[in-house]
Amino acid sequence: MTRSNEPVRAPQGSPPTRSLGIAAVDPVPFCREGLSAIVQRTPGLHWAGHAGNPHAALQLAEQVHPDVILLDSGLDPNGHLTKLLTSGDPALLIIVLVRETHRTAAYLQIATVSGAHGALPRTAEARRLVEAIRRVHLDRRYVDPALAPLTAQQRPGFRAGDPVVATRRPRMPLSRREFQVLQLVAEGLENAAIAKILYLSVETVRTHVKSILRKLSARDRTHAVTIAFRGGILIAQTEDPPERGSAGQSPQSPPGLEEYRSR
Repeated sequence: MTRSNEPVRAPQGSPPTRSLGIAAVDPVPFCREGLSAIVQRTPGLHWAGHAGNPHAALQLAEQVHPDVILLDSGLDPNGHLTKLLTSGDPALLIIVLVRETHRTAAYLQIATVSGAHGALPRTAEARRLVEAIRRVHLDRRYVDPALAPLTAQQRPGFRAGDPVVATRRPRMPLSRREFQVLQLVAEGLENAAIAKILYLSVETVRTHVKSILRKLSARDRTHAVTIAFRGGILIAQTEDPPERGSAGQSPQSPPGLEEYRSR
């Protein structure tokens, strides 16, 4: 069985040539299943896969290259993941699915300046999700009408679909790879296990760890993780903890892109 924190691609074979590949980054399995069902029944879209945490999201983007990623705001409250995803692939479109706790003008501002192209409530109906995907693909910008009043607080006369003017830029001192390494360090993995997961040499991982310690002014790995959580670089996931087979078991093989299995 595929672990929930691994990037997972859709089965090969049938999507139409000109359809848009849609992927989801969400820690909750039934939310991913629901998004997959909506996408697969919508003409012109096909399911490209899913990931359950930030470092798996970066792997998904690098290896599958979806056209659009639907990103749970709970996994990226400070915009760091959005910024890393869009800087790695300027053509990638990001739509944030906004949780109730993030329905604020400040969050929408952060998401937009970080590179998000669209935003809608995480509880939106299926038709609104499909509309958001199509509008973002056509206009590269969409804000759901339910969230428009929040953006209007930033700029008078704002209309749904207009870009949000933001003045605050989130600070991300780490590179994409360093961010992935730090995520895995926070999960308690040693350099050898991290190397297998990210398909790197142990020496390269060691170099990344040294760079992380230097950039965060940390004494050691534990201190670096503490600083990252306090500074909002890493976030605590309260939903859907990663499955690792039996409790406490470390991964036995590198979690590459495994074939998606329909349930």
